Amino acid sequence: MSVSHVTTHILDTGAGRPAAGVAVVLSKNDGGTWRELAASSTDADGRAKDLGPEHLEPGHYKLNFATGKYYAALETVTFFPEVDLVFEVTGPEHYHVPLLLSPFAYSTYRGS
Repeated sequence: MSVSHVTTHILDTGAGRPAAGVAVVLSKNDGGTWRELAASSTDADGRAKDLGPEHLEPGHYKLNFATGKYYAALETVTFFPEVDLVFEVTGPEHYHVPLLLSPFAYSTYRGS
């Protein structure tokens, strides 16, 4: 099984568990226009490993997380109906972009 050049996982820090079933879309910026490359959902462990090809060209990419739908399914109010994380791919190494999420805050970092 191959792994995508970009992977992510979401931890619901408010609930203290992985965020399963969150829709995630990977897009590339092509001259100012975002072009969708792949779509997935987080698994029971909060991970999305199948977001596109094993190799991406250098450029600006975006992960869009459907956080509002996730919290709506939990009947929890959230301030963020979606979260966009924009990052730059510069080479062939793997890019892991986690999201730490709660109903009224989020953070991210360059993972490994």
